[in-house]
Amino acid sequence: MIEARELTKKYGEKTAVDGVTFTVRPGIVTGFLGPNGAGKSTTMRMIVGLDAPTSGSVTVNGKSYAAHASPLHEVGVLLEARAVHTGRSAESHLLAMAATAGISRRRVQEVIELVGLQDVARKRVGAFSLGMGQRLGIAAALLGDPQTIMLDEPVNGLDPEGVRWVRHLLRGLAEEGRTVFVSSHLMSEMALTADHLIVVGRGRLIRDMSVSDFISSASSESVRVRSPQATELRELLLGKGATVSSSARNELDVVGLSTDEIGTTAAAAGLTLHELSPVQASLEEAFMELTGEAVEYRSHTAEESAA
Repeated sequence: MIEARELTKKYGEKTAVDGVTFTVRPGIVTGFLGPNGAGKSTTMRMIVGLDAPTSGSVTVNGKSYAAHASPLHEVGVLLEARAVHTGRSAESHLLAMAATAGISRRRVQEVIELVGLQDVARKRVGAFSLGMGQRLGIAAALLGDPQTIMLDEPVNGLDPEGVRWVRHLLRGLAEEGRTVFVSSHLMSEMALTADHLIVVGRGRLIRDMSVSDFISSASSESVRVRSPQATELRELLLGKGATVSSSARNELDVVGLSTDEIGTTAAAAGLTLHELSPVQASLEEAFMELTGEAVEYRSHTAEESAA
């Protein structure tokens, strides 16, 4: 378990993390989301003692990271996959880590096989692709068989098979009762992987809730309707106070009426329906809506730049 209480970090006059409080619980995958500059990396660094909080506190499994006698056995961390001596092989890197924590050579071989690096284990890390480096970083995080796993952008650089593997790995670790805390910018993947979300923006906590609740809180429920008499149905629905838009012929997007109300209205008028289904925003759409005011670095379209 990871517990942060009023966690704050200032660099001079800039506040990178501002009084953030949250708990990452075991048995589920918790996603850590936020725009660039939101304070995610700083928060993760404070969790494992790489940055000292200006105020507040954070513990892992009931203690500060530095207070654990064998931290590799408590929390496995991937913050920067490239933070490896490029002249070493993957095997020698993991063996060196294992030697500092009394971990057996057998365990080193186990994690090498787990992440799929057995064929390149004795090659120099400097020749690794980004995806191979990510796999090595995950192997290092799992080396001590820790109860808590914290990974920053673990699927960065992985091919589709690798992304799927990480997804199943994280969910499997959570099912074993471990605490899994993972950040990612890939919203589609986070929607498939995470059970719970902690969302930050400009250093402050924006949301701490389940994925389904997060999506629901960001979107007004709409209903997609397909009908060969869409024009007639549109007029009827507008008359009942609904907001109706159309993105395709014979298709309506309706806000303000339930599926039951729309179906009853169509039936009363003798109109045929080919589809009547509720539509929910994607995680990406919900994230963009809820963090729009917290984006620190915003890009512009060509039209906006020209204006």
